[in-house]
Amino acid sequence: MQWSQLLLDSFRHWTGRELVERTGSTEDQAQALFSSSFVVVSHGTEEDPVLNYGNRIALELWETTWEQFIRTPSRLTAEPMNQAERERMLARATAQGFIDDYRGVRITKTGRRFLVEDAVVWNVVDTKNKQQGQAATFSRWSVLTP
Repeated sequence: MQWSQLLLDSFRHWTGRELVERTGSTEDQAQALFSSSFVVVSHGTEEDPVLNYGNRIALELWETTWEQFIRTPSRLTAEPMNQAERERMLARATAQGFIDDYRGVRITKTGRRFLVEDAVVWNVVDTKNKQQGQAATFSRWSVLTP
């Protein structure tokens, strides 16, 4: 629940918008985020960042379980040929606080490729504005044929 609040607070901090309706308890808000109809994913600040959050639709899209997802290095959501482009996008988000125009190809746990469009990527920060990770949300994607 604490991480969900950081995701929501940081999204509002950078974009001036709410990711989900902020009513009810923190538990209600965490549940709303997890069960939303759009993808929300995040990773921490490790040297090789590991995914630490994926909502229900993200887990379905990446064809994985929560346990598998949160042990996955974030870079593995992109194929090797797309990892440099992914790093440039994350660096741009780090420098600007957020971006709202990301488009790129990702890969599921089973190897299925999909195109993400109009993703918002933002820095997850704590109350002292210290970076705790990065997150992304998107509602537009299309499966790519092999």
